[in-house]
Amino acid sequence: MRELLGRYKYRGHERLAPLLGLMLDRAYLQLKAYIDHPQNFMQVQSHWLYEHHFLRKKRANPASLWHADLLVPVPVSESRLMERGFNQAERLADVLSGLRGIPQLPLLVRTHHTGKQSFKSRAERIADMRHAFAANPDKPVSAQFSSWLSQVKAPGRPLQILIIDDIYTTGSTIRACAEAVQIICSGHRRDAEIYSLTWARS
Repeated sequence: MRELLGRYKYRGHERLAPLLGLMLDRAYLQLKAYIDHPQNFMQVQSHWLYEHHFLRKKRANPASLWHADLLVPVPVSESRLMERGFNQAERLADVLSGLRGIPQLPLLVRTHHTGKQSFKSRAERIADMRHAFAANPDKPVSAQFSSWLSQVKAPGRPLQILIIDDIYTTGSTIRACAEAVQIICSGHRRDAEIYSLTWARS
């Protein structure tokens, strides 16, 4: 798994995205099954899946089947984008979007470069991620989000927004992104439940 991710993320093997995206799709189905029928999962499974949607609140309508309304990839910094040539999380979100028909928007940007997180302690990562993400100031993205909000049909329930990343380590990145997404949704006077899904866990 580590070797596969390294080839995709650091060695420019962008062609691996469809394969990794298919694997992420299986994880999406697991997440959906758990949310819809948590009683059917063993404790160890539910613990693993809980880490992938830890910000979930009590569902407004537990009788309805869950599905994500929007995918939001974790953004990379400009310097990282130039270095790699692509955003690995965005490519994975593209695959999942195509498979499930869920819209995907680059709703967030990084406000500052945080450096490689793999060499940092948990405390350093958490400190790095404070205020590391904000709403994408790009006007076409803002217009797309406003248009999507006017069209999404979510009667009687909050928006279900799924943050996508390649790897989960301490959760600091996901939490910081979730906080930024909540602020954006609150600014549009919409309630949202934030979930996350990653290809792997470190």
